[in-house]
Amino acid sequence: MFSEELKQFGPQGTSQPISETEALAYCKRLTRQHYENFSVADWLLPQRFRQPFQVVYAYCRWADDLSDEHDGSEESRAKSLEYLSWWEQGLDDCFQPDKPVPNHPVYIALRKMIEQFRLPKQPFADLLVAFRRDQVVCRYAAFDELLDYCRYSANPVGHIVLHLVCETEPAPQQLFWSDSICTGLQLANFWQDIMRDSEIGRCYIPRSVAEQFDVDLENLRDSSTFRKMIQYLVTDARTKLRAGFPLVDSVPKTVRKNIALFIRGGLAILDAIEKSDYNVLNQRPAVSQWTKLRLLINTWIYPVNS
Repeated sequence: MFSEELKQFGPQGTSQPISETEALAYCKRLTRQHYENFSVADWLLPQRFRQPFQVVYAYCRWADDLSDEHDGSEESRAKSLEYLSWWEQGLDDCFQPDKPVPNHPVYIALRKMIEQFRLPKQPFADLLVAFRRDQVVCRYAAFDELLDYCRYSANPVGHIVLHLVCETEPAPQQLFWSDSICTGLQLANFWQDIMRDSEIGRCYIPRSVAEQFDVDLENLRDSSTFRKMIQYLVTDARTKLRAGFPLVDSVPKTVRKNIALFIRGGLAILDAIEKSDYNVLNQRPAVSQWTKLRLLINTWIYPVNS
């Protein structure tokens, strides 16, 4: 459980210094415990990228868990913000070679990746902006506000991946395609999890969109107008995911299948929502194991076509 991890490695942690090898093993173990699809991604990834992806995932996992370390009260949310400030200080120190690396397995491993791949700090810091925003924002008035949230919650991951896999600095056009993919995937997850988010008092449906379809966000219920709204949101997310497909051809051949699989995975979520007739309040649309296998096979054979 994360509470035990926090006792060991948190601000008042009791852990002893560990080696770089032990830190990398920790990130690998953490990734495989939490990320159910990583076994597939791991199999497709070239060997040299597996450790870096695991370290990046471990960084995101810890930041996410720290932001969720609350019971919904103002006091506990303030505590989560304190934890995130501590995590950001560790990030700052990690990117300063003249400072000792923080005594945390994720940062011990991340320092190695920063040096090996010359990773920039900004995408890692941007992710923390989103996690902080989650503590104070539960509703979005306009679509542009939601897209700005995705700019921090999703798009930085794509930037980090491009810096890992590209032999040169990612081009602006590559970053544009990556942002389109990451935002589309984030939106697909939002529309898949409307029911779950509603249960914890969170709603990502922009108020302006709800008003357009005459849907009351404070009293969500299944109706023809609600489903038309979800159809509209699904179409928008699908457009964004498909717009990112040119990125596949622009990256090294060794990682094209991985990028294509991420896109197709997002599209599969949207297809599952469509197949449910946009009924996301009474059941959570899910991608079947058979569909996942089919996506993997198709991507292995035809990685580029949209």
